[in-house]
Amino acid sequence: MAAYSIPAPGDPALQPERTALAWSRTALTIAINALLSMRAGFVAGDAGLIAVGALLFAASGAAVAVGTVRRRQLTGHRLVITPPRGALIGVALATLLASIGGIASIFSGGTS
Repeated sequence: MAAYSIPAPGDPALQPERTALAWSRTALTIAINALLSMRAGFVAGDAGLIAVGALLFAASGAAVAVGTVRRRQLTGHRLVITPPRGALIGVALATLLASIGGIASIFSGGTS
């Protein structure tokens, strides 16, 4: 799927800013899930949860990078409407990984 772009309107309003903020919120949410997963892993002594947390931190960094690229794409002379397919798949996989980490932390049996 090729990126779809259109000429930038004279006043794009706040849409590029809202899109960039959405990617920032996504990155922050993934980072918080990474911290929770790593904490549960350290408390329970489960290396799998620690690994999930590390992977989520990497996904959070990738979300920050994609958000930066999207901000630049949406503030130029031509608006690139379609986000990269890999970014969307990556966010979906990070969400799945965060869900698995949350479920695993529930069943890990650690005590506080």
